[in-house]
Amino acid sequence: MSATAAAAARPRVARVYTAARRHPWVLGKLGDWVIWFGPYTPAQLVVMGGGALLLIKTYPWWSWLGPVPIVVWLVSIWAVRGAKIGGRSPFTAAFGWLALLAQHPAGRIGGRPARDRRPSMLTGAFVIEPAPAAAAVPARAVTSRRSSPAPAPAAAAVRPVPVSGLAQLLRDAETSQTAGRL
Repeated sequence: MSATAAAAARPRVARVYTAARRHPWVLGKLGDWVIWFGPYTPAQLVVMGGGALLLIKTYPWWSWLGPVPIVVWLVSIWAVRGAKIGGRSPFTAAFGWLALLAQHPAGRIGGRPARDRRPSMLTGAFVIEPAPAAAAVPARAVTSRRSSPAPAPAAAAVRPVPVSGLAQLLRDAETSQTAGRL
């Protein structure tokens, strides 16, 4: 079988991207009927309704300007047709900010709000005992092969040198107790 015959035997794939995938979500189109100058995005509808309400309520303030405020209102409706905030529509961006403000301040762990554990009382006890006295190791007498080893001298009472603050406190307490007995 030749390469052209193998290519012809494979099914051909066609992809169709509809207008719904190419254009943003719009309002005001029903079948073949479309609102004047529409369809409109939700952001355009908010600017249209809010601007109309603002223009009606503030008519005494801007009436002397003539049609300028109405032209500015129409241009602003046109300008927000493809508005994006961080790659998202203004409404989803505003919803994201609201969700961020409503979120628990410590964040989430495993999908649930992170919370501090309840405080609990730690109980326990400890005992401070004096360190055992270290016996001094006598030095080995140097001996020859023929002579017998010399007897080891008796171990003198050697006090360990305190190496920590606690050991020093214990030594001071012990000396003060022995001084009090005399």
